[in-house]
Amino acid sequence: MGVNAAYADAIDSDRLEDWPAFFTERCHYRVTHIENEQEGLPAGVVWADSRAMLADRVAALREANVYERQRYRHLLGTPLLLSQSATEAVARTPFMVARIMHEGQTQLFASGVYQDRFVVEGDRLLLAERVAVCDSTVTDTLMALPL
Repeated sequence: MGVNAAYADAIDSDRLEDWPAFFTERCHYRVTHIENEQEGLPAGVVWADSRAMLADRVAALREANVYERQRYRHLLGTPLLLSQSATEAVARTPFMVARIMHEGQTQLFASGVYQDRFVVEGDRLLLAERVAVCDSTVTDTLMALPL
């Protein structure tokens, strides 16, 4: 199974505690929208610069945050490899995420592209950077789960 497929499966299967392990210890994870990205604005709806921050986000989701129960289903496109070396790869992968609410309503929640930088650590391919650039400039306040 590819890294992106395993990543999406961990989120979609509510194994959120597994999610930070897809990243390097010092990583960059950001969710933003297309206009911010095109204008070079670093602001994001979600921003983290370490695996520990990602783990804290999961702990907050499980223990502190109050939000309507929901789950995601990721549909991923084929990654476009932009560059690669023996230890690093840069890729862009389109995504669509459906959100399924606890009462069963399903809607398209987000679409966009992952802009990724993968690195090899030991025998694993990990995300050193993932920027989820959403097509819409409107962000739902119910973005509880990671994209």
